[in-house]
Amino acid sequence: MEKQRTLASSATLTGSALHNGGSVTLTIHPAPAGHGYKFRRSDLPDEPVLDADVAHVKTVERATTLVQGNAKIQTVEHVLSALAGLGVDNALVEMDANEPPIGDGSAAPYVKIIQEAGIVEQEEARALFQPDQPIHIETSGGSIMSVFPHNGLRISCTQANHDGRFTQYLSLEITPEVYAGEIAPARTFVHYEDVKDLMEKGLIKGGSLENALVIRGDSVLSKEPLRFADEFVRHKILDIIGDLALAGRPLRGHVVAVKPGHGPNTELARAIAKRHSDLLAMAPKPVTSSAPALDINGVMAVLPHRYPFLMVDRIVEFDGDLKAVGVKSVTINEPFFQGHFPGHPVMPGVLQVEAMAQVASVVMMRKTENSGKIGYFMSADEVKFRKPVFPGDTLFIHVEMLKARKNLGKATCKCLVNGEVVSEGILLFGIVDK
Repeated sequence: MEKQRTLASSATLTGSALHNGGSVTLTIHPAPAGHGYKFRRSDLPDEPVLDADVAHVKTVERATTLVQGNAKIQTVEHVLSALAGLGVDNALVEMDANEPPIGDGSAAPYVKIIQEAGIVEQEEARALFQPDQPIHIETSGGSIMSVFPHNGLRISCTQANHDGRFTQYLSLEITPEVYAGEIAPARTFVHYEDVKDLMEKGLIKGGSLENALVIRGDSVLSKEPLRFADEFVRHKILDIIGDLALAGRPLRGHVVAVKPGHGPNTELARAIAKRHSDLLAMAPKPVTSSAPALDINGVMAVLPHRYPFLMVDRIVEFDGDLKAVGVKSVTINEPFFQGHFPGHPVMPGVLQVEAMAQVASVVMMRKTENSGKIGYFMSADEVKFRKPVFPGDTLFIHVEMLKARKNLGKATCKCLVNGEVVSEGILLFGIVDK
């Protein structure tokens, strides 16, 4: 059984950002099991934390950018690639700017500081995703991305320029050793014809021949010689590993990529994440932990809510102290269906938000210091209702605490029906004495 891994100590890298050219200090901190990858903007008020989740991907032009709330992190792919490539499962990446240092344009600087800090095993098992069937996407730009069942992680990639120059192919079984030696040193590259356009867009203010390869005609301009004869395709594999880390868990599969890019890569990450959600919804199983799941009596022992406002039937999964999955069976007997709407019963979105808040309260009330207290709903941000919920549906309510400090809780939440997100939001609530 593979165990989760994190850094043995914090690791710091300082340098210039590629796109905005500013100075930035990045520190990768160890994180507890089940934490995953998160970014913290230490330069902003309240030091917001962003989840490295494909759901937060906003732009993919020349880099992958995450936006959550009012915080943004761009060009996340190299540091995520280094963490995933070396087999690190849990890390908090703290930055004092909105973009990591570009270094030499590869992931090698991140690999170096991670290896110097050391990597340690944790007690909990890794939550791997291995597809039960092929996953395949194609884009209008001619990119083809597929994942096939495989016991390890193999990536077979064809890099092809628009004019056919420097077409390269490579297939590798990715291990931490192979990643560090064969993939991480490969540098980013750009076509000379695109440089002017990128500069006009303000995308490469920190770019130079010290951190990028420039293709001009049949020549390659660089500060140093090519590190590999096929360095371009190796960097494409580097980006694939970083972008697929946004799917939320280590992948076991054979990735076949033709003309990959950040757009196609993140589309495949979305498809992987959706397939995992589908499998979870079809066969939910509690995660082994020291805390049992709760039946309805256990829920009522924690929450003060009662009919007709108790929106959680049971808790089917606790994952550590910060995550939980609750269930609400929606039946035609719900009193709100009498007026919402006669002849066309639809569950009100506000009650889905209430269900999320109640599951989040259960997570907070499990803390000893909160025993006997009550949670008051304070605000909801980024709330989206994506699909209607009808009688006969079963809501799987996923909650992850982002903050749990003293009398304040903040959680990211989503409701799923048949593996598809029907509503989501970020909730804030206060904990007070009854």
